[in-house]
Amino acid sequence: MKTSLFLGLFIFIGQQVILAQNTIPYQLKQEKQCIILPNELHEVSGLTVIDSKTLACVQDEAGIAFLFDLTTQTVSRKIHFAGPGDYEGIAPVGKDLYVLRSDGVLFQIHDFTKNNPDIDSIETGIPNKDNEGLCFDKENKRLLIGSKSKVGKGPAYKNLRTIYAFDYRRKQLVKSPLYTYDITTIKEFAESNQIQLPTKESRKNPEEQEVALKFQLSGLYIHPKSQLLYVLSASDYYLFVFNQQGQIQHLEVLDPQKFNKAEGIAIMQNGDLYISNEGQAGNPKILLFSEEKN
Repeated sequence: MKTSLFLGLFIFIGQQVILAQNTIPYQLKQEKQCIILPNELHEVSGLTVIDSKTLACVQDEAGIAFLFDLTTQTVSRKIHFAGPGDYEGIAPVGKDLYVLRSDGVLFQIHDFTKNNPDIDSIETGIPNKDNEGLCFDKENKRLLIGSKSKVGKGPAYKNLRTIYAFDYRRKQLVKSPLYTYDITTIKEFAESNQIQLPTKESRKNPEEQEVALKFQLSGLYIHPKSQLLYVLSASDYYLFVFNQQGQIQHLEVLDPQKFNKAEGIAIMQNGDLYISNEGQAGNPKILLFSEEKN
């Protein structure tokens, strides 16, 4: 794959050979289980794994981390860490929990197992104005922050989307994006693998149709077995899968009825995949998909 240093960013400008679509071990047409969440998680916006029986969630209006017991399907604990805000991601590192606010501020909940944990707020300095994805990269000992918005204004940034690495031990953002994805390359991947993408009316010519692909990142998680990076785009109903080099491996168009606003994703050690959806006009829910055996 060719790379280029452009406007201070490493960007992928094309692949000499477009990779073949790798089939992920999930059938996303039908969930194994649908878990209805309580109304206090109506706008659930972030999801992560705590252990084999517990997920942690945030919702995008309250500074509360919710621990959700999968066995009883109830909220087992609430951890207040800040006032009202736009909270979009959550990730555990050891006994600490990190929560991402959309402006790039991280809240560190020290030893969340305590009754009254200490809380720190950390200004990451990420240049993007709207950030929605947070996950723990255990192998590389860092947090990944995914941005919904473009890194800058102007046509040069129109098709670029970024994920940054945050060194939680030094409390420092790595200045250059870890991954910069080019929407053009993703479209080429879809065309090469005969993946039919949804279309919309062209702004320039209403009589023509164009591919509907905004790639506004809403959630991300590293698969504990394959180490592939799973990325959700809630606004246009896509699931992307990338390898550790940032190359696209899989692209799936999600059913808008089933994934009405999919903003949270988490994967258990056994491979169970959980995707959360905001309630909007209905109930907030978490869908479970188990790995298919070969």
